[in-house]
Amino acid sequence: MLVEINPQNPQPRLIKRVVEVLENGGVVAYPTDTLYGLGCDIHNKKALKRLHQIKGQPESKPFSFICPDLSDISRYALVTNYAYKTLKRLLPGPYTFVLTGSREVPDMMLTRRKTAGIRVPSHPIPLAIVQALGRPLASATATDPEGRELLHAWEIEEMLGKQLDMVVDGGPVPGEPSSVISLVDDQPEVIREGAGPVEEFRT
Repeated sequence: MLVEINPQNPQPRLIKRVVEVLENGGVVAYPTDTLYGLGCDIHNKKALKRLHQIKGQPESKPFSFICPDLSDISRYALVTNYAYKTLKRLLPGPYTFVLTGSREVPDMMLTRRKTAGIRVPSHPIPLAIVQALGRPLASATATDPEGRELLHAWEIEEMLGKQLDMVVDGGPVPGEPSSVISLVDDQPEVIREGAGPVEEFRT
């Protein structure tokens, strides 16, 4: 099911429809400030298992997730003074920050080191979804079976539509992945260089 949502001013009634799908254990595709993502409610184990199957990746490899703002991040991760200042300066934006997860994070969303990748994208649609849902949204890049990134909602509907409960069409996306930065133990490490500048984190 393809649903068009205004990327600048998401219509509340359409966001409500997306949230209803997520609350019922659905998996949806949605735009971000980098790529299109596939996601579900991080507290729904069945939906997470489905997302792993769709992505063809083992459950031992957790997804990152989207929070609406900084105060929400501190519920789901250990945020030191250094991490807080860094997040405040760079979010919302095209970054995924790896932090030590809190007890609020389901085990399926944590690495063996108990870390989690957290995003606050600079895009009104996913932020409206997580605000209305009241819980974080799992975030995996929408790709075809060969791993090629799908940059248009119609492509996602064509390739993955039968496996998804909803595809949110928010128009074009930049097409470059987020930069992934670990801030664990206040030791910044660039894990992936992407859309967000990373020079300050190089040691």
